[in-house]
Amino acid sequence: MFNLLKLILYILLIYFSWPIVQNQIDAPSLSKTVEEFQGTLNTIQNNQDVRAHLSTLNENLQIFWDQLGLLVEDSPHPLSEKPLDEIKLEIPDQLLSINNIELGHPKDDIEKKLGTPQRVSLNEYGTFWATYHNNYHHFFMVLYDKNNNAAGLYTNQNLIASTTGLKFGSSKADVRLNLGNPLTKIQKGMTFYQLQEKSDFDVFLHDNVYITIFYDKHKNDTVTSIQLIHKDIEQNKADIYPKVSADLKEGFEYQLFDLTNASRVNHQLPILTWDEHVRETARKHSTDMALNQYFSHINLDGKSPFDRLKEDQISFHTAGENLAYGQFSSIFAHEGLMNSMGHRKNILQKDYEYLGVGVAFNEASQPYFTQNFFAN
Repeated sequence: MFNLLKLILYILLIYFSWPIVQNQIDAPSLSKTVEEFQGTLNTIQNNQDVRAHLSTLNENLQIFWDQLGLLVEDSPHPLSEKPLDEIKLEIPDQLLSINNIELGHPKDDIEKKLGTPQRVSLNEYGTFWATYHNNYHHFFMVLYDKNNNAAGLYTNQNLIASTTGLKFGSSKADVRLNLGNPLTKIQKGMTFYQLQEKSDFDVFLHDNVYITIFYDKHKNDTVTSIQLIHKDIEQNKADIYPKVSADLKEGFEYQLFDLTNASRVNHQLPILTWDEHVRETARKHSTDMALNQYFSHINLDGKSPFDRLKEDQISFHTAGENLAYGQFSSIFAHEGLMNSMGHRKNILQKDYEYLGVGVAFNEASQPYFTQNFFAN
């Protein structure tokens, strides 16, 4: 940036001193000089290295003017608008509700109130998350069963209501005081899966509903999101990891993208634009890690995330990468990333404009997630 400022000062100096210089040059010598200069200029224009440097300089100048606010253009990504009016949350009939929706509510009633979902994507249960939001405000997701009744709910925003007073921002101590001790294991068929005792989430089973409470450890272990899944849906999932398909891969990718934008809105940040090109870059890295059984930002050829972006001809002036591996779903991956300070900083980086997410699975059906953020 300092060198760029010096260049601009040189340009201004030449501009203001040119009338003086012009007076000191006679017409014949000026004509000869111009002819010589024209020849030199043609030589320079045909030099590929020089043209590449000029292109880079032009990009840097564009960035500089943008940062100074001297160019008035539409933003390349929609900004997070002013928060909408808060929804008046009512005390539910069941233990918990999200956006005044409870498990068992018919899809027709929900969509009569909220309209059609912004996205429908395959989830780990072999069903679909229907995602509802208003430019990522009032964000939540609904899983419908075969009878088109709500059998799963999720939100990471202030849409939680309960009969016990639990809400977005409640402490872990209050959650356990109201819901009791969390589960230590979940049974799938004849197999018991042990849950980590010291984790960033608790799982409870109440009235045939699995309640997963996620905590923000950077905000004193307060409630940051909640997932409700009916026991029948959970038990229909034979293993802890899902059945792999191309549709599930894409579902996880879009879900992680939406979750990221919902978190950015929570922090009054502009939302990111999906980038198909960088999604392919992210997918290739996830696939490479899954096939070759490693987990690192540096691949086996020694290439960094920035090398991979350049290799795929993605122009950027700032970029970052998040990786996650082995989580049950995109929701668990996102909550884990938000509790890791370095990853959290990428998710909440105000200067990023675009995001692509790539997912791949290893032979054990464990997902690898790659998020590539950038601005250009």
